[in-house]
Amino acid sequence: MRYISTRGGMSPQNFSEILLSGLAQDGGLAVPESYPRVDAAELESWRYLSYPELAFEILSRFMDDIPTANLRDIITRTYTSKLFGSADITPIKTLEPGLHILCLSNGPTLAFKDIAMQFLGNLFEYTLAKTGSELNILGATSGDTGSSAEYAMRGKQRIRVFMLSPYGKMSRFQTAQMFSLQDENIYNIAIQGVFDDCQDIVKAVSNDHPFKKGHHIGTVNSINWARIAAQIVYYFKGYFAVTQSNDEFVSFSVPSGNFGNIFAGHVARMMGLPIKHLILATNENDVLDEFFRTGLYRPRTTSETHHTSSPSMDISKASNFERYVFDLAERDSARIKELWQSVENGNGFDLFGTAIWAKAKDLGFLSGSSHHTNRIETIRETYKKYGVLVDTHTADGIKVGLENRESDIPLICLETALPVKFSDSIQEAIGKEPEPAPGFEDLEKLPQRFIVMDKDVNEVKQFISSKLRS
Repeated sequence: MRYISTRGGMSPQNFSEILLSGLAQDGGLAVPESYPRVDAAELESWRYLSYPELAFEILSRFMDDIPTANLRDIITRTYTSKLFGSADITPIKTLEPGLHILCLSNGPTLAFKDIAMQFLGNLFEYTLAKTGSELNILGATSGDTGSSAEYAMRGKQRIRVFMLSPYGKMSRFQTAQMFSLQDENIYNIAIQGVFDDCQDIVKAVSNDHPFKKGHHIGTVNSINWARIAAQIVYYFKGYFAVTQSNDEFVSFSVPSGNFGNIFAGHVARMMGLPIKHLILATNENDVLDEFFRTGLYRPRTTSETHHTSSPSMDISKASNFERYVFDLAERDSARIKELWQSVENGNGFDLFGTAIWAKAKDLGFLSGSSHHTNRIETIRETYKKYGVLVDTHTADGIKVGLENRESDIPLICLETALPVKFSDSIQEAIGKEPEPAPGFEDLEKLPQRFIVMDKDVNEVKQFISSKLRS
C-alpha cells in the first residue's frame, strides 16, 4: 500500500513514512493510491471475527510495511475488554427492530475518539522505539480529540503533546478532563477563538517545513490517516452485528464536524461494505449539510461559528472533506489544489451542476442539521421511549437519522460520547444529571494546568520551542 497527497505534490510513500507527518509537504492530505477491495468470500470470513481479529484484517491492508507479528501485537494490546469495558469493544444497543446505536464511548475518556487514539498511541510508541526518534504532537480539539489523545499519549516515552482548544468553548467535563492532567509530557494551550482558529494554527505550523522537521512535529488530528483507518473497523463490526448475511444493506447516521468519522464510513463502503446511505448530521454549524443539499461549500468565519450544546461539532472547516472531494473529483489533484486555494483565501466553492456534484449525488450521502431544541427533545424522547440516555452529539445523529430512515433498511446511529460529558444539557432534557462515570466523580474539582494564548501562530511556535529547550 502506497500513499499520495490530495494535492499531487508528494511521491508515493509507504504507511510508516506518512504516519508521523500529518500534512503532506504540499499542504494536502495523505490518501491511499487506491482502496483495498474486500470480496464476498473475505467479507463472509470476517463476520464472526473478534474485534482485534477484524481490526488486523482491515488495518493490515493499509499498514502492510509493519511486520505481521508486530501489528497483531499492537492491535491485541489496544483492543482489550479491560480498556473498553467488554470484548465486543463497540457493542450494539438495539432501540427497536431496525434501529440501533453503535456504542463507541466505552474507552478511557468516554468518547468515540478513544477507538482510534488508543491504537495510535501504541503505534507511535512502537515506531519511535524502532527508529530511536522523538515526536512532538501538535493537535487541535473541539472537545473530545484532545482528551483522547492526551490519555493515549500520557507518560509514553519519546512523545510530547501540545493540544490547542478554544478557550471557554468546551463542556465543563471536557475541559476538566484535559486540563486536570499533570503529566509532564502534556501541554494544554487554550486559544482565544474557535476550533477552526486552533486547526488553522496546526496547519500553519505543519506547513512551516523547517520548523516541523527541526522540532519533530506530528499530529493526531483526523488529518492523520492512521486514525481514519482505525475507525473503518467499527463500520464493519456494526454491520455484522445487525445483519444475518452479507447481501443485506444498512445505513449509518453519523454526527459530523471534521468529517473524519463519516469519511471512514465512506472508505468502508469503497472497500465493499454494503452501506445504503451515510447520513451526515450537523448542528447549528451546518456547512457540511449545506454542501450535501446545494453543492456549495462555504466555511464560516470565527464570528459566524456558533457555540452550541454539541460543542465537538462546532467546526466550520472540515479537514477530511478534502479527502472526500478528492475521490469525487476522480482524484484530480490539480482540481483539489484549485478548490482548496479558494478555501484558504477565505472563500468557498460551488460544485452544483458539475460532474463532481453528480457523483456526490450518486454516492449515497444524505444530510440534515439539528439545533439545540431538537437535540434536547431527542434526548428526552429517547430516554422516555427506550430508557436509553444519549449525549447531545449522538442526539443530533439520531434526529437526522430518523428523518432519513427507510423502513426496510437497518439504521445504525453512531454514538459520539457518554452523556456525563454534557451534564447541563442532560439536566435540561430529563430534569436530572446523568450518573457520574466511575473514576471521574470529582473530575471538575481537580486543579487544572493550562495556558491561554491569542490565536497567534508565532506565539504557539515559541511556546513549543521553549518547552523543548527546557
